[in-house]
Amino acid sequence: MNLLNILKNEALISGLTAWLLAQILKVPFEFFRSRKWNWAMLLAAGGMPSSHSSLMVGATMAIGLHEGFDSSMFALGVAITMIVIYDAAGVRRQAGMHAERINVLFEELLRGHIWSEEELREVLGHTPLEVTGGVLLGILVAILLWMYVL
Repeated sequence: MNLLNILKNEALISGLTAWLLAQILKVPFEFFRSRKWNWAMLLAAGGMPSSHSSLMVGATMAIGLHEGFDSSMFALGVAITMIVIYDAAGVRRQAGMHAERINVLFEELLRGHIWSEEELREVLGHTPLEVTGGVLLGILVAILLWMYVL
């Protein structure tokens, strides 16, 4: 088994390329939103576009393009992608909203005290628009790589 064969894995290349582009695109999108450069967005969960959605849709779309949209692998990819997107837009988004409210409570309760708590991360999940951006990016990357590279 040659480990370099992993570099020929279309689904892996497509998914990772979509993920990397999503992470890079978060920086300018955040700048347009806040008018501040936030380079930490390169490694952040949350933000526009959703790198989770991009990764999964890019890989799943590549599976469909290379193995067929009627293959069992594509069906499995769609099922896992649906779970990831639901988690990104649903469960993780709600956890982020809870963290935001808890941070406000800490701020109000502890105002004036020396004791400080580390704030909970508030940007855990994605809005529907961020997920849609990730889905569209994943589809675009998979198609372009299929047509021109892989």
